[in-house]
Amino acid sequence: MLVRLLKTHLRPYRGPITLVVVLQLVQTLATLYLPTLNADIIDNGVVKGDTGYIFRIGGWMLGVTLVQIVCSAAAVYFGARTAMALGRDVRAAIFAKVQSLSAREVGHFGAPSLITRTTNDIQQVQMLVLMTFTLMVSAPIMCFGGVVLALHQDVPLSTLLLVVAPILIGVIAIIVVRMRPLFRTMQERIDLINRVIREQITGIRVIRAFVRDEHERVRFERTNGDLRDVSLAVGRLMSLMFPTVMLIVNASSILVLWFGAHRIDSGDMQVGALTAFLSYLMQILMAVMMATFMFVMIPRAEVCAERIEEVLGTESSVSRPETPVTQLEQHGELELRDVTFAYPGAEVPVLAGITVTAHPGQTTAIIGSTGAGKTTLLNLVPRLFDATGGTVLVDGVDVRRIDEPLLARTVSMVPQKPYLFSGTVASNLRYGRPDATDAELWRALEVAQAAGFVRAMPGELEAPIAQGGTNVSGGQRQRLAIARTLVARPEIYLFDDSFSALDYATDAALREALRTEIADATVVIVAQRVSTIRDADRIVVLDEGRVVGTGTHHELMDDNATYREIVLSQLTEQEAAA
Repeated sequence: MLVRLLKTHLRPYRGPITLVVVLQLVQTLATLYLPTLNADIIDNGVVKGDTGYIFRIGGWMLGVTLVQIVCSAAAVYFGARTAMALGRDVRAAIFAKVQSLSAREVGHFGAPSLITRTTNDIQQVQMLVLMTFTLMVSAPIMCFGGVVLALHQDVPLSTLLLVVAPILIGVIAIIVVRMRPLFRTMQERIDLINRVIREQITGIRVIRAFVRDEHERVRFERTNGDLRDVSLAVGRLMSLMFPTVMLIVNASSILVLWFGAHRIDSGDMQVGALTAFLSYLMQILMAVMMATFMFVMIPRAEVCAERIEEVLGTESSVSRPETPVTQLEQHGELELRDVTFAYPGAEVPVLAGITVTAHPGQTTAIIGSTGAGKTTLLNLVPRLFDATGGTVLVDGVDVRRIDEPLLARTVSMVPQKPYLFSGTVASNLRYGRPDATDAELWRALEVAQAAGFVRAMPGELEAPIAQGGTNVSGGQRQRLAIARTLVARPEIYLFDDSFSALDYATDAALREALRTEIADATVVIVAQRVSTIRDADRIVVLDEGRVVGTGTHHELMDDNATYREIVLSQLTEQEAAA
C-alpha cells in the first residue's frame, strides 16, 4: 500500500526527486572522500613532516567539504519541498474522495477516523518521505562506498564487517517486526480518542445536564490510558533499538582498534590507513543507523498508507452518471415509484414499496412515528443515498441520471439538524448561490421570519456566525437554514422537520409566508407536529417504512387509524376536527 501510494502521488515530482538523488550522491561521495584525504595527510604529511603537503591536501579537504555542505543543503531543500507537496496532494485527494462519498460511506468510516487519516496518517507518510530524501537516499550509497573504500584500506581488517553487519541487521529486523502491529494499534487508539473527545465536546450540555462528568472523565482516562500503553510499548522497543545499535557500533570500534594496532605493529598497515578504516567503519554503521531510523518509521507509515488507501479506494454507493442529463423539460415534478431502501446487512428494509408523487404548486407532507423512514425517504431525492429498489424521478428523469450540479439547483433540502458554517450571516445565506444580492438575502430572511433578529445582530448581514452556528439559538439556526434554501431558489423544496424548534406563532407565520413566496414550487415537508402539516394539499402517512395512507387532514382523520392516533396524541378531538 505504501509503495503504491507513493508511486501514484510522487509521479509528478520525478524531476525534483532526480535532482535530490544526484545531490545526495555528490554529497555522499564527498563525505566518503574525506577520510582518504585525512589518511594521506597523516601518512604523507604528518609522519614525513611535510608541511606543504599538509596545507595543500587540507585546502583540498576544505573544498570537498564546501561541496558537501552545498549539496546537502540543496538536497534537504528540494526533498522537503517534494515531501510537503506530497502531503498537500494526498490531503487534497482524501478531501475530494470524502466529498464524493455518500452519507453511508462517511458514516462507515466516521468523522473522527477521517480526520485522523487526513491529518496524522498523512503526516506520518509525509515525514517518511522527508526522511527518505534527507537520510535514506544517502544511506545505501554511503554503506556501499564505505565497504569498497574500507577494503581499499585493508582487506583482512574488513572481514570484521562480515560479523558486525549481520548482527546489526538481525537486531533491527527483530525489533521492527515487533513494532509493526503496535503501530496499527496506535493509529486505531488515536481514532478512538479522537471520537471520545469529539463526543464529549459536542455533547457537553448533555453530560452536564445528567451530571455525567465523572463517568466521562473515567471514560476518557480509560481511552487515554489505552493509547498511553501502546505508545509505551512502542517507546520501549525504540529505546531498546538505539542503545543496542550504539553498543554494536562501539564494540566494532574497539575490535578495529585492537586488530588494527596489531597490524600496525607488524608493519602490515599504516596509522593513516587505520584512521581512515575506522572512519569508514563509522560511516558504514551510521548508514545502517540511518536505515534503522527509517525502518522504525516505515511500519507506522505503512499502516497509515493502508488507512489512506482504504479511503481513496472506497467507491461511493452514489455513482455519477456516465451520460448525465443536463437539462430538464418540466419544472419541479417529484415522483417516488415503488422505492425500497435497505442498509447493507440489514434484515429489514427501512423503506419498502414507497410510491409518492409531489406536484408543483402543492405542499406534500409526510408524517409518521419515530423510525418510520421519513428522513431516509427525503434523503433519496438529493441522492444523499441511492434507492436500493425502485426509482426516484425528478421531472420524469431518474435522479441517478441527472447531472449533479443540475440536481443541486433543482432540489434543495433543509435538514433535520441544520448546520451553519463559520463566517457571516451573508456568507451562509449565499452558500448555495454566491451571486445573490443583499436585497434577495433580506427578502429570504423576511420570509423565514429571521430578519428581526439579524437586524438586531452587530453588523446585520456581516454579523459573525460561529462554527456550527453555536452563537445563535436552535430556532434562529433553523430559520437561517430555511432562508439559505430560499436564496438558492430551487424548484423542489424539502423540509425535514425544519420547524421543530419554532414556537407555534413563528411556525404559522413562516408557513404562511412560504405559501406566498414559493407558491409555484414543489414543497415536501416532513414533520412530527400535526399543526405544521394539517393544511398541506396532500399528507402521506408512513408506518414502519410503508405508506399506510394518503389524503387531506380531514380525509385521513375519517379513515386512517395510524394518522388519527398521531393527531389525537397532540390535539383534542375538537381541535383535530376544526
